[in-house]
This record gives sequence, structure tokens and C-alpha cells, in this order.
Amino acid sequence: MDGDRILAIALEFIDFVVPRRVIEQKYPDGWAACIRDHQNLIGGRVWYDSHLFRDGAMSPAETGSLIERWERFGFDTRETLDGKERWKDVCVIEIMFGGPTLPCSWIELDHINQTAHLAGTDAGLVIGRDNISEAPP
Repeated sequence: MDGDRILAIALEFIDFVVPRRVIEQKYPDGWAACIRDHQNLIGGRVWYDSHLFRDGAMSPAETGSLIERWERFGFDTRETLDGKERWKDVCVIEIMFGGPTLPCSWIELDHINQTAHLAGTDAGLVIGRDNISEAPP
């Protein structure tokens, strides 16, 4: 990952976000396979930065399909802590309607600029569909 550049991802519509470190651990054959499997969507509805992978949807039904697909890959999409459901390995964000659809402790949002970055890191260059070529490999 690109340790020299601090990045963030652009948000729009319904965002399905996964930390790259979790993809490296759980996606079948890791990060390279994830990028290969989404190659035809990168720069369309998919983009990523040093820390986060973003896929997008236009409806709750499409979002549900994304969640089900990643669950089949072995991702734990939700967990319950203290009786409250929250996102675990993924996070669904509806930025126009306030943010994550369930609590998500590992992401920070900039509502004004409609961006997200990994909690505990600083935001920087925003990666989206128009500048995905600037994203780290």
C-alpha cells in the first residue's frame, strides 16, 4: 500500500466500503484477486485508496446483492455488540441521508465534501471515478 500518500474516497449514492486490510485477509486470493474481479467496474462504480475499497449501488436491492456476495466470500458483514447491530467487515453509507446505515467504528466521514477515510488516518487526496488512475496499486 502507498504509505507516502494519505488518501480518502469519494462517496455518492449508496456506498459499499471495505477496508483493504480485510480484503487482503478474507477475499479469495486477496487484494490482487479483488481488483482483477472488479477490473471492468473500476472507474465506474468501483474505486479505492490506500485503505478503503468502494463499490456503489443505486438501490437498496443492489446493496443487498453486494452484501450477500461478500458474505459468500466469508466476510462478516454485521455484528451485534451490547445488543446493537453494527457493520463489521463492510460498511454501507448513504451520505445524502446521514452516513452509515448502521454504526461503523472504522470509518470517518466528511459530510461537506462527501468523502470517507479510514478512522485513525488523515484524509488527503480524494480518489473517485475521475482520478482512479492516481490510486495506489
